[in-house]
Amino acid sequence: MNLTHLDSDGRARMVDVGDKAITKRSATAAGLFTTTPEVIALVRADDLPKADVLATARIAGIAGAKRTSELIPLCHQLALSSVTVDFEIGDTAIGITATAKTTGKTGVEMEALTAVAIAGLTLHDMTKAVDPHSVLGEIRLVSKSGGKSRPTVQPKTAAVIVASTQGAAGLRDDTTGPRITEWLEAAGYVTEKSVVADADIAAELERVLATGPAVIITTGGTGMSPTDATPEATRALLDRELPGVAEAIRARGLPHAPKAALSRGLAGTAGGTVIVNLPGSTGGVADGLAVLDDLLEHLVAQVAGGGQH
Repeated sequence: MNLTHLDSDGRARMVDVGDKAITKRSATAAGLFTTTPEVIALVRADDLPKADVLATARIAGIAGAKRTSELIPLCHQLALSSVTVDFEIGDTAIGITATAKTTGKTGVEMEALTAVAIAGLTLHDMTKAVDPHSVLGEIRLVSKSGGKSRPTVQPKTAAVIVASTQGAAGLRDDTTGPRITEWLEAAGYVTEKSVVADADIAAELERVLATGPAVIITTGGTGMSPTDATPEATRALLDRELPGVAEAIRARGLPHAPKAALSRGLAGTAGGTVIVNLPGSTGGVADGLAVLDDLLEHLVAQVAGGGQH
């Protein structure tokens, strides 16, 4: 396993995140400040000489998260959208939990961890007159979300996601999903299919991507209707776009369906998964699959590290 902050010569470096997707990211960290029952009683009673201990530690933790890039040399500067610091008081310890959020190209794990550390150090500073031997420890990352942390891709697996608000409500028959599923299965892919409302496409894409399919093909939600959100949901997950594939699909439909030019569908890769957006019409799906007939196997092989270059 390679350390991301070291280059090939073993020198420290700042990771280049320029090509990463801008996504919503969140991280939660925790730690434990262990002290004496006397200190705990004073904190509960707000009876320490340095004012409100927990309020001060909370502000310090938030300020620490905002200055993480100044404290840890190789961290990126982030525009934090939210930092929360909470405390749970026990008999001889105070649990510290911090959650940091951003919308950007890199994660906020270090910001959450720094918030916990600075809040804990502030607790020590506020209480050391009573207990100079308190211990701050067990600082750890509890969870994170967003970004491109990807599962291992399962070969020859695929997923079809139909974005149709009426279809999800049972008010319209799904005519495109079965066609794509049949095509994938004929190509040897074990395929699952789901139908979701347009408003739920982002969550469904994330759910399906977390299962590690080699291919995800969506249908619907690529137009200009106010509810069409498939391209936006897809772009948030992509590491690399394949504009040539998307353009080839549009070009395939133009001779007989001029409205194909209005499709905003994308194609690209998220980790080792190939994602392609197809329109919601049967004709648009037929055009898209005709393009993929000549491309998909080679593309999947290249993404997996094989194929001809």
